[in-house]
Amino acid sequence: MPSIVETRLTNLDFWERPQRERDELFAALRAVEGRVYCPLSEGPGFYALTRHEQVSEASRHPEVFSSQPTAVSVIDPAPEVIEYRGSMISLDDPRHARLRRIVSRSFTPRMIQRFTGDVTVLARRLVDELADRGPCDFVKHVATPMPLQIICSMMGIPDSAYGDVIDATNAILAIGDPDYVGPDGKDRTTTMREKFSYLHALMADLGRLRREQPADDLVTALTNANVDGEALTDVELGRFFTLLVVAGNETTRNALSHALVLLSANPDQRTLLLSDMNRRLPGAVEEVVRYASPVTWMRRTLTRDYELQGHVYRSGERVVLYYNSANRDEAMFKDPHTFSITRSPNPHIGFGAPGPHFCLGAHLARREITELLRELYGRLPNIHATATASRQRSSFINGIKSLPCAF
Repeated sequence: MPSIVETRLTNLDFWERPQRERDELFAALRAVEGRVYCPLSEGPGFYALTRHEQVSEASRHPEVFSSQPTAVSVIDPAPEVIEYRGSMISLDDPRHARLRRIVSRSFTPRMIQRFTGDVTVLARRLVDELADRGPCDFVKHVATPMPLQIICSMMGIPDSAYGDVIDATNAILAIGDPDYVGPDGKDRTTTMREKFSYLHALMADLGRLRREQPADDLVTALTNANVDGEALTDVELGRFFTLLVVAGNETTRNALSHALVLLSANPDQRTLLLSDMNRRLPGAVEEVVRYASPVTWMRRTLTRDYELQGHVYRSGERVVLYYNSANRDEAMFKDPHTFSITRSPNPHIGFGAPGPHFCLGAHLARREITELLRELYGRLPNIHATATASRQRSSFINGIKSLPCAF
């Protein structure tokens, strides 16, 4: 079956279109019999994997669908950027397995459980401040500080660095827009290198301090982790921190923002949630993550020829795993375009599909979303979005930049 050519997926104007139009295109692509090829103006194009089964199978075979040289860009980034951004999500085994093994010894549900009190306290404080402030930008005052302050607390980042960390994170994410120009007129590569360099230097300084003065934080655990005689280098520690502070912040921030949008647009689901918060919250969190799919896609590069659902993909070809489309797959979900907090089963891949690259922070993200929504709707049950969300201009992140709210 010949490949069809689809150009809209590489056009950022398409990603600014209403959700309905994007849903219609992906439904059509899931129904295509042949492969879907997306050309690029610079460098080789890629094939779009849009079905749940396709994305899941590719994720289960990292030896074929490689994350190197990058999983987060359809275009290979400049070498000086890879130097800083080469985190676990853009590595294959054995390097990926080694790093994940070391990090997993520290970044465990048990370690995260130690910070459960911090999550609850922060959620209460943010809702206290929201109640006092009144109508405001939900993203700025609630969704952004929730995950970022937890990550900084876990890593032992001083409060004095919080503003600079937010600035670096926002700049790195904004550069996903190819029209982006730094605040000083700097080009994308220069700005990204500077922001990554800042985060790496911050973590290197803290790592050296924690080796000399251990504390009860994740950096101390990571710098002292030793698995089979191996520990993280300063560069690896910096890369992990960058992954955690950028990816961990962005996923949770956008899930929280989308939760307010979805529960405002679906008052019946909000009423259902409020009727039995403890019982309904877990399902609501999973449905928000499925429906929003905060991370839209990841890239893979084939290491050898491989037949996937009757179609042969060749060694060296690039494929993009569209999680947002897989999470709307009619073959997997009944009424996939309906937001339903009682959906069961809900085998979404909002944290990545099964395989070695499944999100290491999924447990923490679920905890943060749950605690914030519990406080928010338990105390301000009529909170709602008062205007259309301002969306980030990106195909990679289903991001919300601002969202007016009132209660």
